[in-house]
Amino acid sequence: MAVSLILPCYNPPAGWARAVLSSYTRFCTGLSHKVELIIVMDGVSRSVTEEAIDFLKKSIPGLVLITYQENRGKGYAIRKGVAQATGDILIYTDIDFPYAPESLLAIYNALNRNECDVAAGVKDETYYSHVPPLRRAISRNLQSLIKVFLSMPVTDTQCGLKGFRSNVKPLFLKTTIKRYLFDLEFIRNCFKSKQYRVKAVPVKLNDNVQFRSMNYRILLPEMANFIKLLFK
Repeated sequence: MAVSLILPCYNPPAGWARAVLSSYTRFCTGLSHKVELIIVMDGVSRSVTEEAIDFLKKSIPGLVLITYQENRGKGYAIRKGVAQATGDILIYTDIDFPYAPESLLAIYNALNRNECDVAAGVKDETYYSHVPPLRRAISRNLQSLIKVFLSMPVTDTQCGLKGFRSNVKPLFLKTTIKRYLFDLEFIRNCFKSKQYRVKAVPVKLNDNVQFRSMNYRILLPEMANFIKLLFK
């Protein structure tokens, strides 16, 4: 059961390359399976240097690096990574590994034990004590909208840690949203298809995680994407 770990990358924090190596190594420890690491450079980032890339290439044999010039969004980037992934189990998270190592393992274990086809991370209550009030309000309101208008068993669709088995890959690649609501689109498509077992897996943040400021220019397009999903 080879594993593909997919990380979208845009303007990562200082020291990101060594942090990726540390988190990747920790995840691989104790796994008997090969872990294919795929990093998708979602446009040109000022903090991504040739030195950092060379460091990762030398440190992680078989690293798959996907690059393109224009920032296209997280959903677009992860689809690019998934398209090239060769693993039996595919997991994606953010470049700064915001979730605790045991959370990644929980996603992996649910899939490796064949408990589900899709393992969707859901945030525990401690998550909301870490995030700024505006981000907390947006997250809570979106969950309420999903419950009311989409009637899905899983309402916390925007957790940045998910995994699925390779048989789900074609369905994932049918998502079209380029930015953040691709997660909602994917989970909704899974439930609509009635072919895949979806399991909500509780996950928790690392203690030192830092959130970026909310980009308000993204909110309106994402609201439009939500409305489109209602009629899809």
